[in-house]
Amino acid sequence: MTDLLDTINAVVIDAAGQPWVLAVLFACCLIDGFFPPIPSESLVVGLAAVAVSSGVPNLWLVLAVAAAGAVVGDNIAFLIGRAVGTQRFRWMRRPRVQAAFDRAGAELERRSASYLITARYIPVGRVAVNMTAGATGMRHPRFLVLSVLAGISWAAYSVSFGVLAGHWVEDNPVLAMLVAIGLALAVGVVVDHLIVRWNRARARRRAAPVPEQAPAMALAETDPQPEPDAVP
Repeated sequence: MTDLLDTINAVVIDAAGQPWVLAVLFACCLIDGFFPPIPSESLVVGLAAVAVSSGVPNLWLVLAVAAAGAVVGDNIAFLIGRAVGTQRFRWMRRPRVQAAFDRAGAELERRSASYLITARYIPVGRVAVNMTAGATGMRHPRFLVLSVLAGISWAAYSVSFGVLAGHWVEDNPVLAMLVAIGLALAVGVVVDHLIVRWNRARARRRAAPVPEQAPAMALAETDPQPEPDAVP
Protein backbone atom coordinates (compact mmCIF):
# COMPACT_ATOMS: atom_id res chain seq x y z
CA MET A 1 0.00 0.00 0.00
CA THR A 2 2.83 2.37 0.85
CA ASP A 3 4.48 1.68 -2.51
CA LEU A 4 1.21 2.46 -4.30
CA LEU A 5 0.81 5.77 -2.47
CA ASP A 6 4.42 6.66 -3.23
CA THR A 7 3.84 5.91 -6.90
CA ILE A 8 0.67 8.05 -7.00
CA ASN A 9 2.46 10.90 -5.26
CA ALA A 10 5.32 10.70 -7.75
CA VAL A 11 2.89 10.81 -10.68
CA VAL A 12 1.03 13.79 -9.21
CA ILE A 13 4.23 15.70 -8.52
CA ASP A 14 5.54 14.98 -12.01
CA ALA A 15 2.29 16.16 -13.60
CA ALA A 16 2.13 19.25 -11.38
CA GLY A 17 5.55 20.31 -12.58
CA GLN A 18 4.56 20.30 -16.25
CA PRO A 19 3.85 23.64 -17.98
CA TRP A 20 0.52 22.42 -19.37
CA VAL A 21 -0.93 22.21 -15.86
CA LEU A 22 -1.09 25.99 -15.61
CA ALA A 23 -2.66 26.17 -19.07
CA VAL A 24 -5.35 23.71 -17.94
CA LEU A 25 -5.87 25.74 -14.78
CA PHE A 26 -6.34 28.94 -16.79
CA ALA A 27 -8.79 27.24 -19.16
CA CYS A 28 -10.86 25.77 -16.33
CA CYS A 29 -11.09 29.08 -14.46
CA LEU A 30 -12.01 30.86 -17.68
CA ILE A 31 -14.74 28.40 -18.73
CA ASP A 32 -16.12 28.27 -15.19
CA GLY A 33 -16.87 31.99 -15.53
CA PHE A 34 -19.79 31.21 -17.85
CA PHE A 35 -20.20 27.42 -17.49
CA PRO A 36 -20.44 26.54 -13.76
CA PRO A 37 -20.13 22.71 -14.00
CA ILE A 38 -16.36 23.11 -14.47
CA PRO A 39 -14.85 22.60 -10.97
CA SER A 40 -12.28 25.39 -11.06
CA GLU A 41 -12.25 25.87 -7.28
CA SER A 42 -11.28 22.24 -6.69
CA LEU A 43 -8.44 22.49 -9.21
CA VAL A 44 -7.08 25.70 -7.67
CA VAL A 45 -7.27 24.28 -4.16
CA GLY A 46 -5.71 20.97 -5.18
CA LEU A 47 -2.82 22.53 -7.08
CA ALA A 48 -2.13 24.92 -4.21
CA ALA A 49 -1.97 22.00 -1.79
CA VAL A 50 0.42 20.11 -4.07
CA ALA A 51 2.54 23.24 -4.49
CA VAL A 52 2.96 23.64 -0.74
CA SER A 53 3.69 19.97 -0.04
CA SER A 54 5.95 19.30 -3.04
CA GLY A 55 7.18 22.66 -4.34
CA VAL A 56 5.53 22.39 -7.79
CA PRO A 57 3.88 24.18 -9.43
CA ASN A 58 4.90 27.63 -8.22
CA LEU A 59 2.29 28.79 -5.73
CA TRP A 60 2.33 32.40 -6.93
CA LEU A 61 1.81 31.26 -10.49
CA VAL A 62 -1.19 29.21 -9.39
CA LEU A 63 -2.64 32.31 -7.75
CA ALA A 64 -1.94 34.57 -10.75
CA VAL A 65 -3.19 32.13 -13.38
CA ALA A 66 -6.36 31.33 -11.44
CA ALA A 67 -7.13 35.02 -10.97
CA ALA A 68 -6.47 35.79 -14.65
CA GLY A 69 -8.70 32.95 -15.82
CA ALA A 70 -11.49 34.04 -13.47
CA VAL A 71 -11.34 37.64 -14.69
CA VAL A 72 -11.46 36.66 -18.35
CA GLY A 73 -14.29 34.18 -17.75
CA ASP A 74 -16.36 36.71 -15.81
CA ASN A 75 -15.96 39.28 -18.57
CA ILE A 76 -17.04 36.73 -21.16
CA ALA A 77 -20.20 36.17 -19.11
CA PHE A 78 -20.72 39.94 -19.00
CA LEU A 79 -20.39 40.20 -22.79
CA ILE A 80 -22.75 37.26 -23.29
CA GLY A 81 -25.32 39.03 -21.15
CA ARG A 82 -24.79 42.25 -23.10
CA ALA A 83 -25.27 40.41 -26.41
CA VAL A 84 -28.14 38.01 -25.69
CA GLY A 85 -29.86 39.30 -22.56
CA THR A 86 -31.30 36.92 -19.98
CA GLN A 87 -34.35 35.46 -21.75
CA ARG A 88 -33.30 34.47 -25.25
CA PHE A 89 -32.68 30.77 -24.61
CA ARG A 90 -35.05 28.23 -23.11
CA TRP A 91 -32.78 27.36 -20.18
CA MET A 92 -32.71 31.03 -19.24
CA ARG A 93 -36.50 31.08 -18.93
CA ARG A 94 -36.67 28.30 -16.36
CA PRO A 95 -38.26 29.59 -13.13
CA ARG A 96 -35.22 28.92 -11.01
CA VAL A 97 -32.84 30.57 -13.48
CA GLN A 98 -35.12 33.56 -13.96
CA ALA A 99 -35.38 33.93 -10.19
CA ALA A 100 -31.58 34.09 -10.02
CA PHE A 101 -31.49 36.72 -12.78
CA ASP A 102 -34.23 38.79 -11.12
CA ARG A 103 -32.51 38.67 -7.75
CA ALA A 104 -29.20 39.62 -9.37
CA GLY A 105 -30.77 42.59 -11.13
CA ALA A 106 -32.38 43.86 -7.94
CA GLU A 107 -29.17 43.56 -5.94
CA LEU A 108 -27.06 45.18 -8.67
CA GLU A 109 -29.26 48.26 -8.46
CA ARG A 110 -28.67 48.51 -4.72
CA ARG A 111 -25.01 47.54 -4.25
CA SER A 112 -23.30 46.65 -7.49
CA ALA A 113 -19.69 46.63 -6.23
CA SER A 114 -20.10 44.42 -3.16
CA TYR A 115 -22.59 42.15 -4.91
CA LEU A 116 -20.34 41.49 -7.92
CA ILE A 117 -17.36 40.67 -5.70
CA THR A 118 -19.39 38.44 -3.38
CA ALA A 119 -21.06 36.60 -6.27
CA ARG A 120 -17.65 35.43 -7.53
CA TYR A 121 -17.60 32.90 -4.68
CA ILE A 122 -20.87 31.25 -5.77
CA PRO A 123 -20.47 29.06 -8.90
CA VAL A 124 -23.95 29.51 -10.40
CA GLY A 125 -24.54 32.88 -8.79
CA ARG A 126 -21.55 34.54 -10.41
CA VAL A 127 -22.73 33.56 -13.90
CA ALA A 128 -26.21 34.97 -13.26
CA VAL A 129 -24.86 38.17 -11.74
CA ASN A 130 -22.25 38.81 -14.43
CA MET A 131 -24.66 38.13 -17.27
CA THR A 132 -27.27 40.36 -15.63
CA ALA A 133 -24.70 43.13 -15.27
CA GLY A 134 -24.11 42.97 -19.01
CA ALA A 135 -27.79 42.72 -19.87
CA THR A 136 -28.80 45.69 -17.71
CA GLY A 137 -26.31 48.07 -19.31
CA MET A 138 -23.65 48.35 -16.63
CA ARG A 139 -20.58 50.17 -17.98
CA HIS A 140 -17.91 47.66 -18.99
CA PRO A 141 -14.91 49.62 -17.60
CA ARG A 142 -16.54 49.63 -14.17
CA PHE A 143 -17.34 45.94 -14.41
CA LEU A 144 -13.77 45.18 -15.52
CA VAL A 145 -12.29 46.85 -12.44
CA LEU A 146 -14.68 45.04 -10.12
CA SER A 147 -14.07 41.69 -11.85
CA VAL A 148 -10.31 42.09 -11.34
CA LEU A 149 -10.83 42.70 -7.62
CA ALA A 150 -13.23 39.75 -7.42
CA GLY A 151 -10.93 37.41 -9.36
CA ILE A 152 -7.89 38.19 -7.22
CA SER A 153 -9.78 37.81 -3.94
CA TRP A 154 -11.41 34.55 -5.09
CA ALA A 155 -8.07 33.08 -6.21
CA ALA A 156 -6.43 34.06 -2.91
CA TYR A 157 -9.35 32.55 -0.98
CA SER A 158 -9.11 29.25 -2.91
CA VAL A 159 -5.33 29.06 -2.66
CA SER A 160 -5.51 29.61 1.10
CA PHE A 161 -7.32 26.29 1.56
CA GLY A 162 -4.59 24.53 -0.37
CA VAL A 163 -1.88 26.23 1.66
CA LEU A 164 -3.58 25.22 4.90
CA ALA A 165 -3.90 21.59 3.85
CA GLY A 166 -0.41 21.48 2.37
CA HIS A 167 1.12 22.57 5.68
CA TRP A 168 -1.16 20.26 7.60
CA VAL A 169 -0.35 17.15 5.54
CA GLU A 170 3.30 17.52 4.63
CA ASP A 171 5.21 15.21 2.27
CA ASN A 172 2.01 13.67 0.89
CA PRO A 173 0.73 15.78 -2.05
CA VAL A 174 -2.21 13.50 -2.87
CA LEU A 175 -3.53 13.46 0.69
CA ALA A 176 -2.98 17.21 1.00
CA MET A 177 -4.92 17.75 -2.22
CA LEU A 178 -7.83 15.59 -1.04
CA VAL A 179 -7.94 17.26 2.38
CA ALA A 180 -7.84 20.72 0.79
CA ILE A 181 -10.65 19.95 -1.65
CA GLY A 182 -12.77 18.39 1.08
CA LEU A 183 -12.24 21.39 3.35
CA ALA A 184 -13.10 23.84 0.58
CA LEU A 185 -16.25 21.91 -0.34
CA ALA A 186 -17.38 21.76 3.28
CA VAL A 187 -16.89 25.49 3.74
CA GLY A 188 -18.67 26.12 0.43
CA VAL A 189 -21.70 24.12 1.54
CA VAL A 190 -21.88 26.05 4.80
CA VAL A 191 -21.51 29.40 3.04
CA ASP A 192 -24.18 28.49 0.46
CA HIS A 193 -26.55 27.48 3.26
CA LEU A 194 -25.97 30.74 5.11
CA ILE A 195 -26.47 32.79 1.95
CA VAL A 196 -29.75 30.99 1.19
CA ARG A 197 -31.02 31.65 4.71
CA TRP A 198 -29.94 35.27 4.53
CA ASN A 199 -31.70 35.79 1.17
CA ARG A 200 -34.88 34.17 2.49
CA ALA A 201 -34.81 36.36 5.56
CA ARG A 202 -34.41 39.47 3.41
CA ALA A 203 -37.24 38.34 1.13
CA ARG A 204 -39.52 37.85 4.16
CA ARG A 205 -38.67 41.29 5.47
CA ARG A 206 -39.48 42.87 2.12
CA ALA A 207 -42.75 40.95 1.82
CA ALA A 208 -43.88 41.87 5.33
CA PRO A 209 -46.73 44.42 5.29
CA VAL A 210 -45.70 47.90 6.26
CA PRO A 211 -47.61 48.94 9.39
CA GLU A 212 -49.97 51.80 8.79
CA GLN A 213 -49.19 54.98 10.55
CA ALA A 214 -51.38 55.59 13.55
CA PRO A 215 -54.06 58.21 12.88
CA ALA A 216 -53.49 61.53 14.42
CA MET A 217 -54.79 61.63 17.94
CA ALA A 218 -58.08 63.41 18.14
CA LEU A 219 -57.99 66.56 20.11
CA ALA A 220 -59.65 66.15 23.49
CA GLU A 221 -62.68 68.20 23.99
CA THR A 222 -61.89 70.95 26.41
CA ASP A 223 -63.52 74.14 27.47
CA PRO A 224 -62.54 76.88 25.08
CA GLN A 225 -59.87 79.13 26.34
CA PRO A 226 -61.27 82.39 27.54
CA GLU A 227 -60.90 85.08 24.99
CA PRO A 228 -58.81 88.01 26.09
CA ASP A 229 -60.73 90.97 27.32
CA ALA A 230 -61.44 93.48 24.72
CA VAL A 231 -59.43 96.62 24.95
CA PRO A 232 -61.71 99.38 26.11
